[in-house]
Amino acid sequence: MSINQGQQLEIYSSNHPQEVLLVKLKIDDELDEVMIFKGFSSSLMRSTAFDPDVPVISDRAEILTIDRLAAPYKPNQPNYLQQGITWKKFQDYAEIS
Repeated sequence: MSINQGQQLEIYSSNHPQEVLLVKLKIDDELDEVMIFKGFSSSLMRSTAFDPDVPVISDRAEILTIDRLAAPYKPNQPNYLQQGITWKKFQDYAEIS
């Protein structure tokens, strides 16, 4: 069984608890931002299902960019490790880390 992009990002964040991922994406022509920390995703722009088995990033999502931030996340003082990563570049990076 293959895993979708959101699950891949959640696995990465579980393996890198010192990082927070901020994902900008488009689902059905609607923009969304999703924050992922320690394997859990939450939308910053739309409601997030209480059930963790309901994916926040659907299979229809087009990931625009991914930002890597140092945890803990401080909205007033974000500590960016890397910004504007494409999905392809993130996949390459995640394979070696």
